[in-house]
Amino acid sequence: MAEQEDSFVYDEASGEWISAAEANAKAAAGDQVEVRDSVGNLLVDGDQVTLIKDLTVKGAGQTLKRGTLIKSIRLTGDAQEIDCKYEGIKGLVLRAEFVRKR
Repeated sequence: MAEQEDSFVYDEASGEWISAAEANAKAAAGDQVEVRDSVGNLLVDGDQVTLIKDLTVKGAGQTLKRGTLIKSIRLTGDAQEIDCKYEGIKGLVLRAEFVRKR
């Protein structure tokens, strides 16, 4: 650990030498994707969202109505896709532009 704290690496983004610990923290933060709902609220795993328009679900033969509450979402790593569960529909993936955080 002491060796890592004492070593420095060149950060090409800022053009400066930074500690290795700081470089690791930047790399970890860079891997996470920010997912925002239709009005700009930041979404995280476990949030509840409400649909802002009627959505026809392909393959399920069903329409999710505006105002439907979706509980316990999961982020997929894509900035626009949200994985969620809804009764009767397996593997439901919604676009963030069609939901609002509750």
